[in-house]
Amino acid sequence: MRRVAVVGLGAISAYYLAAIDADPEWRLSAVCDVRPEKLRGFAPEAPGFQDHRELFGRVELDAVIVTAPNDVHAEVCRDALRHGIAVCVEKPLAVALADARELADLSRRLGVPLLTSFHRRYNDNVLRLRSEVAARGGVTAMRVRYLERIEEHIGGDTWYLDPARCGGGCVADNGPNAFDLVRLFLGDVELAHAAVKEERGTDRQAVVELESTSGVPAVVELDWSHPGETKDVEALLADGTRLHADMLAGHPGFKNSLWHEYRGVLDAFASTTGTDPGGLAALELVHAVYREAR
Repeated sequence: MRRVAVVGLGAISAYYLAAIDADPEWRLSAVCDVRPEKLRGFAPEAPGFQDHRELFGRVELDAVIVTAPNDVHAEVCRDALRHGIAVCVEKPLAVALADARELADLSRRLGVPLLTSFHRRYNDNVLRLRSEVAARGGVTAMRVRYLERIEEHIGGDTWYLDPARCGGGCVADNGPNAFDLVRLFLGDVELAHAAVKEERGTDRQAVVELESTSGVPAVVELDWSHPGETKDVEALLADGTRLHADMLAGHPGFKNSLWHEYRGVLDAFASTTGTDPGGLAALELVHAVYREAR
């Protein structure tokens, strides 16, 4: 049984906690959040801490899941890796690219697993589309749309709306999930072009054009001001057929698709033995988009 702690008890932590509770291979051994009211109800089975450093020093752990605000990802992950604790961190891996590169290097040098969580790659509709695309010879072009009104999705986690803490706006927050989906189908990609629209200093819309190493184009559309929610993948085949995966289909209710996706994240974390390159690759694309926009 793997002993795991969750650091950060905001909106996303509920999906991890449910996945841990449903899997007999995992045991929640501790929780951590700077807000004491978030720690109530977990003890004595899972003692609560307000400082992750105290947690790592006092509780024997095999793994930690980091769902704290983006601006503290690097610090928490670094400390966990140095304690020999396997890390699953919510995207983005870090805010600063230098920190992300340091974490990836530290994971490799210490031999401690590091996984960046991209929950949409475990979406059942996405996986069906990927299987069909592979059976029919791959794609010649693709599009990923990640559109929502961000204020409806953050609960009480207002740090998402602070560019310094989030790392930016829609490109920093939704971009990594969308870019990872492109990489899931096409492998390594590079930025071809980006158009970013800001409101009051925060990027709220973006259209990002990517290209794979074999020349396959992909368009990523991001929107933080979209009425409702649209999250889908479209793949164009060589014969002109367009295949489509709606990530929300079959999961009625607000954010209900996340329950099965985070079970997928936990399964992937259980089998992770090294440093997953996806977290660094996604953040490099985020920074490339911001450089072009500036």
